[in-house]
Amino acid sequence: MWLLDVEAILDRENDIRGFDAEIEVLKRHNDKSTSYAILSHRWGTEVTYDEITGLTAMKPRKRDNVRERDGYQKIIKSCEQAKQDGYKWMWIDTCCIDKRSSAELSEAINSMYRWYRNAQKCYVYLNDVVESIFPAEQDFSRFGKSNGWPEWFSRGWTLQELIAPTEVEFFNNSWVSIGTKRDLTSSLEVITRIPDIVLKYEQVLRSTSRCPSVAHIMSWAAHRKTSRMEDRAYSLMGLFGVNMPMLYGEGSKAFQRLQREIIRTSSDYSIFAWNLKGQFLEHGSVLADDASCFRGCTDVEKVAPSGFIKELEQYMRQDGLFLSKDASKLGSSQSNVDSPQLSRWDVTNVGIQVWLPIISHRGSSYLKAVLPCRDRYGNLITIDFEFRGLNFVRSLRAIAIRNMWPQFKLLYLDCSQDAEESHRLRLHDGLASYGFTRCGTFPCEVVGNTVTLSTHGNNLVVLLYANDDARSRFAIGLGYHLGRVWARIVCDEYPAKQEVWSPWEDFAQQAYDILWDALIEESWHSNFHSTPVVIKDTHLPRSIWHARVAYDDSGSGYTNVIADIQQCSGCCATPRESARQTMAPLDITNRRLT
Repeated sequence: MWLLDVEAILDRENDIRGFDAEIEVLKRHNDKSTSYAILSHRWGTEVTYDEITGLTAMKPRKRDNVRERDGYQKIIKSCEQAKQDGYKWMWIDTCCIDKRSSAELSEAINSMYRWYRNAQKCYVYLNDVVESIFPAEQDFSRFGKSNGWPEWFSRGWTLQELIAPTEVEFFNNSWVSIGTKRDLTSSLEVITRIPDIVLKYEQVLRSTSRCPSVAHIMSWAAHRKTSRMEDRAYSLMGLFGVNMPMLYGEGSKAFQRLQREIIRTSSDYSIFAWNLKGQFLEHGSVLADDASCFRGCTDVEKVAPSGFIKELEQYMRQDGLFLSKDASKLGSSQSNVDSPQLSRWDVTNVGIQVWLPIISHRGSSYLKAVLPCRDRYGNLITIDFEFRGLNFVRSLRAIAIRNMWPQFKLLYLDCSQDAEESHRLRLHDGLASYGFTRCGTFPCEVVGNTVTLSTHGNNLVVLLYANDDARSRFAIGLGYHLGRVWARIVCDEYPAKQEVWSPWEDFAQQAYDILWDALIEESWHSNFHSTPVVIKDTHLPRSIWHARVAYDDSGSGYTNVIADIQQCSGCCATPRESARQTMAPLDITNRRLT
């Protein structure tokens, strides 16, 4: 690995014109035998490998431009802190990787977790924290775009940078120390939902008995973001102890490859226990599309083979089966649980080969598989499958199969990535007459009046509407779930109480999280072809208006969506829950609801 020579960097900064250009500021070292500090930060205007090595030889104007960047100041401040702490070497991802070489970049990404783990100390620079104390409470007014916490906690790569090093020290934007990982463990657990034992003892992740489940680990990354889609997967390799070649441009296939690599080294069935919320189609791969599918999986636990039979007994009792009458089947289940087949998986050309207890109806193509892992309530997790040709695809609709004894069976589970599918929504806004305008969209920009939701992109978009004079605003969430359009309205409860109205982007992020985490009502799963128009309406707090959204299928490959405001007739004395109505097909000529 390339390491910055702390003394050389600081000497050059103190005498930039008189510094000997032949002196190397970057040198190669072995991370296992060298004592070094390492930086974790949010990228801004950074300094590259070429710039840090060629700074002395630059023309004065270009050199001054580099030295004025925020990224350069981070390098200097990091080196000053490292020197103060007694370290001669420093690693910073922006300038210690020669990104011109794809081989070096791939080596760095595959080694990065180890580099952070082997560092004697990690400096975390929180560029958006100005106070001299660590922000221990969620504050949307300051950190609205990152769920109320410093932005560093919302990024994908910083997850491993928090967990891997033993010694971590946090600094505010003035490079004042505001705490260490050791001292802030309880606060960090609240922010990240990472158990304190993992924050204190990283080696737990390599323990066969104490390591959290795959689903649990994935849930830590569910709310995090990366600039490139592939980094959603690459940033998690170290946590699972796997390596992959870097293929930037492969998009969401990277996360599929990550899961296959995990499967090759693990027999943890919780990798299949991801959350169904936000899924685009009714059937698909047993593998998740993205880490966000593991939202809500914080409490998923593995069940050891030795305890699986007892869990199965309890599961069968809940289904009303009498164990005394089926002792032979119970004994058969015990032998199957003890079989090495339960822990042996194979990735084949027709799918992932697994050995699981299943419940099925004779003559039906559907079955329910029981996984050796439990949910937050202590119940075994089941997933539904449908047989399609050579293998079983995951069915994303709940299947009612009960009162059947689980039988172990060899299954081939589909793990192919489906071709991208999309659905278009055409927006019609009729809110201007009451002073409301669309002020933005989240998480992607909507150009014009067409929203495209897709399997490999966004399948939830939030539209923000506001009346600045009345200090009233609301969000409309539009999504596509299991082949159906759905909508929901979220009101901003607080703007009238705020002395300074928070940016709409802050409310957009909050509304997006609410809508994603909200349970999608079963009634919304009805086919919109059979229900011509569906309307949702919600009273806006402290106002004389209620917001409404309606949609219907145009029959031309897209769905018409009308967002509207109406004045209350006087019956809405208090805010009321969202209501659902149906009506005749929409007349979109005047872009209003009647």
